[in-house]
Amino acid sequence: AWAVDRVLRATDPLQEARAIHDEQIAIDEAIGANGLELIPKGARILTHCNTGPLATAGGGTAVGVILTAQRAGKKPRVFVDETRPLLQGSRLNYLELCDAGVEAVLMADSAAAIAIERQGIDLIIVGADRIAANGDTANKIGTYGLAILAAHHGIPLYVAAPRSTFDLQIPDGAAIPIEERAAEEVSGFAQTRVAPPGAQVYNPAFDVTPHHLIAAFVTEHGILRPPYGESIGMLEFAPRLPFAQRAAP
Repeated sequence: AWAVDRVLRATDPLQEARAIHDEQIAIDEAIGANGLELIPKGARILTHCNTGPLATAGGGTAVGVILTAQRAGKKPRVFVDETRPLLQGSRLNYLELCDAGVEAVLMADSAAAIAIERQGIDLIIVGADRIAANGDTANKIGTYGLAILAAHHGIPLYVAAPRSTFDLQIPDGAAIPIEERAAEEVSGFAQTRVAPPGAQVYNPAFDVTPHHLIAAFVTEHGILRPPYGESIGMLEFAPRLPFAQRAAP
């Protein structure tokens, strides 16, 4: 919504849209660079949903960190869950990682626990759709479960997101509305019904991960660590980065 608002307020909407595009590319590059220190050499990483170039104008957020690590020679091995019910992981994330030369392994969402236990997952990194002032984070359904698994197994879960994803007007995750999507996304597959007719379906598109389950946020302004009331609060006063130059029409 913030990008639409900027374009609508601009005297030259096309020029403003191009500027937003250029800014987002630079933001993604900064997120990738800032997150590099969190990725050990040869790390085994689990990621969820689509957070790469197809999700943003640049290199992506969580996937952007992974791609930066790959370019730095750290050679991560990435476990990509399929991300039911719309399969953003298998359709998009896996494709982008393979195209970039990253060793990627596709798996079912329900394999996350055993993958962490038996495949030596070192960390989980995800993106975000909305982040409250206290750090509670709304993201694709399944993220909360991954955070619980990470805490149980003693590995960090990181969230990579730009400043624009933080909503400092929302005190906590209870204030974030959760969209419920069509029943057909769960009761069927590839336009074929697999559940009995009339099956009752619960299909939330997102869940909210409590802030205490998040090890750190990776932003274009740096890495934010607990206590999040302080570190996230500082974003309110963070200046726009110097790359925000207007693109030529």
